[in-house]
Amino acid sequence: MRCPYCGSLDTQVKDSRPTDDASAIRRRRVCPDCAGRFTTFERVQLRELTVIKKSGRRVPFDRDKLMRSLEIALRKRPVDPERVERMVNGIVRQLESSGDSDITSDRIGELVMEGLKALDGVAYVRFASVYMNFRDSSEFGAIVDELGGDDPRPPAKPASRG
Repeated sequence: MRCPYCGSLDTQVKDSRPTDDASAIRRRRVCPDCAGRFTTFERVQLRELTVIKKSGRRVPFDRDKLMRSLEIALRKRPVDPERVERMVNGIVRQLESSGDSDITSDRIGELVMEGLKALDGVAYVRFASVYMNFRDSSEFGAIVDELGGDDPRPPAKPASRG
């Protein structure tokens, strides 16, 4: 593993342990050249996945890109990062176990929408607005109506007139 600080290829593993959900191995590493310490994660990959974009272009599946798009949708939302990690792991497992190494970007979008709908309504609407390419506010209304009254918070108190 290349050292991110000095670029040396001779790094040493100091500690290995499974992540909390056992979906990856967390390794603490040290570089003997610069004494830099860093962490890597090792995950099982069942098959190489290729994403077929709407344009027809084919690109390798990138788990980190999926995670970044979710982080954008979930920005400033009270969602435990562990739940997001489990959601991403579930999506990747579904894609890998589908039996097909070619996955459409639409299929990935559907799985993300399904996961976000259960995870956080605001993030679901945020992601949907980009994924479905909303053009006006009526489309936001339709997607919010689809969510229904799932918000467990009490309605906001009206402002006092004093």
